[in-house]
Amino acid sequence: MRMIVLGSAAGGGFPQWNCRCPVCSLAWDGDPRVKPRTQSSIAIETGAGAWTLFNASPDLRSQILATPKIQPTGLRETPIRSVVLTNGDVDHIDGLITLRERSPLKVYATEQISSVLDANPIFGVLAADVVERCTVELGRPFEIDQSRIEFFAVPGKVPLYLETEDLRIGDSSGDTVGVDVRKDGKRLVYIPGCAVVNDDVLARVDGADVLMFDGTVFEDDEMRQAGVGVKTGRRMGHVPLSGSGGSMGAFDGVKIGRKIYIHINNTNPILIAGSPQRRAVEEKGWEVSEDGLEVVVGAGLHIDKRDDRGSTAA
Repeated sequence: MRMIVLGSAAGGGFPQWNCRCPVCSLAWDGDPRVKPRTQSSIAIETGAGAWTLFNASPDLRSQILATPKIQPTGLRETPIRSVVLTNGDVDHIDGLITLRERSPLKVYATEQISSVLDANPIFGVLAADVVERCTVELGRPFEIDQSRIEFFAVPGKVPLYLETEDLRIGDSSGDTVGVDVRKDGKRLVYIPGCAVVNDDVLARVDGADVLMFDGTVFEDDEMRQAGVGVKTGRRMGHVPLSGSGGSMGAFDGVKIGRKIYIHINNTNPILIAGSPQRRAVEEKGWEVSEDGLEVVVGAGLHIDKRDDRGSTAA
């Protein structure tokens, strides 16, 4: 199983276009300890030469330009065959509009997430005669190419633009899901958004070869400390890395091959190589993803980014 991180940042990317928080300022000033990142998405080779996008970020076009393995292979021929959506957030569905050029495609989502697309007429640009929308039930595995996929509920919330006064944070009805991907006897679990690490989440990731997990904020009140917002991580539906109930230590004792953070907010100091926060997560056995990180699951390889995003075994 081959996986490429197309984008590793949370909504807005890094540095965020309108932000000079302490971490973004380093990027704007060219500090070599930080690397720019696009908005969260991964691609998995679900079949020989066939790739599935897991979320479609607003940065999708630039991500395709930077990733040879998902670039066109012939006249209107593309290795991108499917898209899997984990929630209806703008940073995970906006890129669907980029895929409107009449290439055959399947989009997989839960009923709740599918309803978000159905309710917005702009997604009608994905012509129904070539783009099939597939509504999938939680806990019911399905096939994409030679891979077995399963949605499972994780604590989350509805997208920001659908919030109402009766908002429930930590709801596990299907507005936010994790994805279990199995191929050739290997298993990757992708959870880019999660409000709390509960027993159900721990049970779901047990035994995974690779876990890609929500790394949005290091501290729950990080955005307040940075002076760029008033919401906590948990209020946004994202469990912090540190503190009581933080994800950094929540998986201790659970059998996982590799633990990698993704969907990292621009305020999060783990973006800074060598920072105390980066060292803290690394000491707990976590990796911090970056755009272009490529992992061959089960091959014993850690394949890192080159300038052309080719394969280089470390």
